[in-house]
Amino acid sequence: MLFKLSLSSMRKMMKDYLVLLVGLVISISIFYMFQTLALNSDYTKNNAMISSIQIVFNVGAFLLAFITIFYIFYANSFLLSLRRKELGMYMVLGAKKGKISQILFLETLTMGIISLVIGSLVGIALASGIGVLLMNLLEISTDGYYPFYLPAVWVTWGFFLILFIITSTINAARLARASELTLIRAEQQNDQIKSKGIGAILVAILGVILLALGYTCLHLLMYLQALGFIVGAISCTIGTYLIFISLLPVLVQALKKNKKLNDSKLNAFTFAQLRFRVNNLTKILGTVAMLIGLGVGAMAGGLAFQQNVNLFTTVFHVYDVNLHDPVEADYQALKKMNVLEQHTYRYKVDDKAYYYLKEDLLANPLLLSTNSIQNYSADNKPKLVTDPLPKETYIVSSSKDDKGKYDAIPEDWDKAIFTNFINYQMIQGKSVLVVDQTKYEQTAGSEHKVLLAQVDDYLKYTQELKAMDERQKQLIGSITNVEAKDVYTSSKYSTYAGMYIFTSGTMFMGFFLGIAFLAMMASCLMFKILSGASRDKDRYSMLRKIGVRQSLLVGSIYKELFMVFIFPAIIGLMHVLIGMEMFSFILLDPYLNIWIPTLIFVVIYAIYYYITVQLYRGIVLPKEA
Repeated sequence: MLFKLSLSSMRKMMKDYLVLLVGLVISISIFYMFQTLALNSDYTKNNAMISSIQIVFNVGAFLLAFITIFYIFYANSFLLSLRRKELGMYMVLGAKKGKISQILFLETLTMGIISLVIGSLVGIALASGIGVLLMNLLEISTDGYYPFYLPAVWVTWGFFLILFIITSTINAARLARASELTLIRAEQQNDQIKSKGIGAILVAILGVILLALGYTCLHLLMYLQALGFIVGAISCTIGTYLIFISLLPVLVQALKKNKKLNDSKLNAFTFAQLRFRVNNLTKILGTVAMLIGLGVGAMAGGLAFQQNVNLFTTVFHVYDVNLHDPVEADYQALKKMNVLEQHTYRYKVDDKAYYYLKEDLLANPLLLSTNSIQNYSADNKPKLVTDPLPKETYIVSSSKDDKGKYDAIPEDWDKAIFTNFINYQMIQGKSVLVVDQTKYEQTAGSEHKVLLAQVDDYLKYTQELKAMDERQKQLIGSITNVEAKDVYTSSKYSTYAGMYIFTSGTMFMGFFLGIAFLAMMASCLMFKILSGASRDKDRYSMLRKIGVRQSLLVGSIYKELFMVFIFPAIIGLMHVLIGMEMFSFILLDPYLNIWIPTLIFVVIYAIYYYITVQLYRGIVLPKEA
C-alpha cells in the first residue's frame, strides 16, 4: 500500500522529479565513465601513456562526488518543500507520521535507484563512445578497456546508494520532527524585505575587499603558491556571498526607483516580484555563481592546458626534426615533408666523450628560442647563435674526469646544443665537447651525425615524426642496452606527445566535469525558483482577473526570471575570466579559445532558463478552461 502511494505521488510530481532525474543521470553517468579509466589498473599498467592521466580521472571523480552530495541534499530538500502541505493534510486526516515518513523514504530511494539504473546505462554508452574516442584520439590501443567494467559499477552503485539512503533517512527524519500545522502553513510564509542601513554598507564593503583580496592572491599564485590558492578560494567564496547579500537587493531597489523603467508595461509588478523574492535568493545565487565559476573554469582550464601544448613545444624546441644517425626511412619521410631548413652536424664518440665539430656549428649556426614560460610572445622569433668560438676545445657537459679541464662554451651555444644534440640516456655520463677540425681528426672514436630540420607545420606530419621517434628509441636503446619503450628521445615530437596525452585527459575530464557542474547548478537554481512559485500563484491570478493580458504576464515571467538567472552568470563568468590568470605562470596563454567553454555554458544555461520559465509559468498561470 505504501509503495502504491509513493508511485502515485511520483506520477503526480513527474515534472519536478524529471528535473532531479536529469541532474542525477548526468552525474552518475560521468562518474561511472571516470571510474572505468581510474580503476582499470590492468589496462593502465599495459598502457604507460594512459597511466600518466589515471590520476586526472581519480581527481575528477572526487570533485564530481563532492558536488553531487551537495546537489542531492539540496534537490531532495526542494522536493520535500513542495510536498509539505500535502503531507500535512495526510496527517490531519489521520495518517501516522511514521507511515508518511516511510512513504517519503520510499519515494526518495526509488527515484535514486531509477536514476542509478538509467545513469549506469548512459555511463556505459559514454564509456563505449566517448571513452573509446579518447583512446583513438591519443592513438592508444583499446585492448583491455571495457566500457562495462564491474569494479566501476560496484563503486558507482555503492557510493550513490549510500548517498540516497542517507538523504532518504534525513528527509524522513525532518518530516517526523515537523508538526501538522507547520507543514500545512509552509506556503504561507511571508517574503521578508531587509531594511537598508550601515550594516548593509559594511557588508558590501567587506565583500568587495574580500573579492579584491581573492583575485589578487590568484593573480600572484606563482609567488604565494598553496597559501595564495587557499586564501584566494576562501576570500572569493565569502566575498561572493556578501556581495549578493548586500548589493543585489540594492540593485533591485534601484531598478524599482527608476520611474521611466518602472512605469513601462508590467515592470512595476516585475520589479516588485524581484524585490520580494531577492532576499530569499541571495544565498542560492551566490552558490550558483560559484558553481558557474567552477564549471566553466573546469572546462576552460582543461581546454587551456590542451591548447597550450603546441605553444609549450615551440618554446622548448625550434627544430621539428632531431635525428641521430638517420637511416634511409628517415630520409624518405623527410621527402614527404615541406622542409624549410635542414642541416647535418658531425660528431665522434669514444669511451670518454662526445666530440662535436666546431666548424660544422659555425658554418650552420643553431637557432635558439627567445621565448620562455615567464616571457612568451608570439612575436618573439628564434635567433641564430653567433657567439665566436676562438678556442680549440669547449666543454658543454663534463664527466667527473673532465671537470675544469676546458673552457665552458658561451651560454647561447650551451642552450642550443643541450636542446638539440644531447640525450642524457645516450651520453651515459660522458663529457660533451666542441672541438676544432684538428682535434676532431685526431680523435679515434666512431663518427656519427645528427640531422636537424624545420618544416612548415610539424603537426601535419605527426605520423612520420612518430615513426622517426620510434627508430630513434631503438637506436638509443641499442647503445644503452635499454628497452625502446623506456627510452625518452627529448625530440620535439616526444615532448609534444607526452604533454598532449596528459593535457587531453585533463581537457576530457574538465569538459565533462564542467557540464555536470553546470547541469546541477542550473537545476539548483530551478528548484529554488519553483519552490516559491505556489506563493506567487495568487498574485498572477489577481492580475488576470482584473484584465491584464496573458501575454503581458508571460513577458513579466520571462523578464523576472532572466534577471534572476543573469546576476549569478555575470559574477560567475567574472570569476572565470579573472581566475584563469592564476594559470599564467604555467600556461603561455591561459585564455586561448576560452570562448568555447563560455558558449557551452551559455547554451546549457539558456536551456535551463527556458525550462524553468515553462515550469514556473505552468504553476502560476495554469491553462484557462
